[in-house]
Amino acid sequence: MSTVPHRDDIPRKDQWDLGSLYRSEEEWEKDLQILSSLEEQVHTYPGTLSESADTLLAWLHLQTRIEELDERLGYYAMLRHSEDAGKSENQDRLSRYTQITSRLGAATSFFAPEIQQIPDATMEELLADPRLDEYRISLNRVLRYKPHTLAPGEERILAMQQEANQTASRSFSALLDVDLDFGEVDTPEGPRTLTQSSFGSLLEHRDRAVRERAFRQFYRSFDQHKNTLAALYAGSVNLDIYRARVRNFSSALESRLFPDDVPSRVYENLLSVVRQNLPLLHRYYRLRTRALRLEDPAVWDTRVALVPDITVHNPYEEAVETVLASLAPLGEDYVTTLRGGLLGGWVDRYENKGKRSGAFSAGSYRGDPYILLNYKEDTLRDMFTLTHEAGHSMHSWYSVRNNPFQHYQYTIFEAEVASTFNEQLLVHHLLGQDQFTGQKQDRPMRAYLISKHVDDIVATLFRQTMFAEYEKLVHEQVESGKALTVDWFRQAYRELLQAYYGDTLTIPDLLDLEGLRIPHFYRAFYVYKYATGISAAITLSRKVLEGGPGEREAYFRFLRSGGSRFPLESLAVAGVDMTRPEPVQLAMDHFSRQLDLLEEALFGEPHGEQK
Repeated sequence: MSTVPHRDDIPRKDQWDLGSLYRSEEEWEKDLQILSSLEEQVHTYPGTLSESADTLLAWLHLQTRIEELDERLGYYAMLRHSEDAGKSENQDRLSRYTQITSRLGAATSFFAPEIQQIPDATMEELLADPRLDEYRISLNRVLRYKPHTLAPGEERILAMQQEANQTASRSFSALLDVDLDFGEVDTPEGPRTLTQSSFGSLLEHRDRAVRERAFRQFYRSFDQHKNTLAALYAGSVNLDIYRARVRNFSSALESRLFPDDVPSRVYENLLSVVRQNLPLLHRYYRLRTRALRLEDPAVWDTRVALVPDITVHNPYEEAVETVLASLAPLGEDYVTTLRGGLLGGWVDRYENKGKRSGAFSAGSYRGDPYILLNYKEDTLRDMFTLTHEAGHSMHSWYSVRNNPFQHYQYTIFEAEVASTFNEQLLVHHLLGQDQFTGQKQDRPMRAYLISKHVDDIVATLFRQTMFAEYEKLVHEQVESGKALTVDWFRQAYRELLQAYYGDTLTIPDLLDLEGLRIPHFYRAFYVYKYATGISAAITLSRKVLEGGPGEREAYFRFLRSGGSRFPLESLAVAGVDMTRPEPVQLAMDHFSRQLDLLEEALFGEPHGEQK
């Protein structure tokens, strides 16, 4: 029986090397003291920023120094804590860092409101000084909030509400994560505890009876608390609309899109194009029904793999070489840099006791773009996780080398493009290798790869768009002066389910409660970024794979943009206009082709269904 090793048992070559951040604990402690000492200087600046360009420049230099130190110290502390949260020194380091940065955060919070209160004429005079050019982008990003910033006293009142404003989301989390008891589900392997986490894996169980039991038992618990869940979500929606109106936005949607400078037509295009292509999704569910040989398919059959897990053996170093081979279209510089990082200290590779689960990439301005993995060589999905996180890291690597600190950080909108782009190249590479050419003996592997790719598109593009459409309907209901009730929530969500699932699947009565259990809805109008991200990534990967040096260079212009442009601008320089419907439609066309390939791989037919 395998056991999870302790951190000290992991070979050094399999751990990340954080020396690019700090070579010793003493260096970190020294910088922490320096950061703490800078608070005294901060207190001399409130009320002075409009006096002269010299004063404003001095403050901006101090602010940048604080933020750079903060990031470097914080990344080191966070990474150490992530590698082993059980070590007391890791807990202590992170705690001391947090205490100091909390004080500094409060001390420096005067900046944005004070800048926004400076008269336009005075601000123009200040910005005319060429010494402020390096800060022009970051200053303009603060100033664009001016029409949505209130008087100091009003801002103070809003700030005092922040703790109370968390009530709905915190109560929702407490109910789902602590108070709800979903019980146990009987499986052929024995009773299994049903939780938010295990629900997904139980829906992937090969035994259909287990899937149905898990589904019904899970949603019975939500049915027992539906009025509380509806009240909490309604409270969150009303808060979204209150914030938008107080800050002079026309709608909650506009207020949420404003930080990324995304026009509402991007959101509308996504919903419209996906709606037009729902017959493709219905075709996918009919394909699943045929592959699983079901006479009465239901929603609890949509997560189980069409092709059972295939045994693979991909040691980490071999997985790296496969990933690098798939990224060859990006050129030698990209591949050589990434090889050096993946094999030379960027990656913490394997699970150990106390290590954070999952995976992430943590890029910072003064250190390497580190990657945390819990890599398993018998799981093909972990190779995709590796290339996904490598996409984030290389995005950071290029951004750092082409931008000053104050605007090197890109948005989540852009981040999901670079990571998903790498996944597109990997699946293209694997399907093109000789062993995956579709010969009879290799058909299961080919079917497995295409099925995974198709399922990822369904989950990321179709499902997240359905969520985005629901959020829009819910907020518009309140903005039009109408009430949110349990019955309204359920009816609105059921209509979406019927549209997206079509007439192939049975939709159980309680599934319309799903709209009350999605944690992302408490961060309104966020999920659409997953759908636009995969659409842009598919579009860009097609351009690079099917184009030439010009298309590749356009993609690198996107990677190098960092935070110097708003997301739509940086994607536009890569050749993708997300204000138009074409990128989403191209992703739909790609999905259609993948369905053709999947039918051929599963059934040996090039076109299993007339379209």
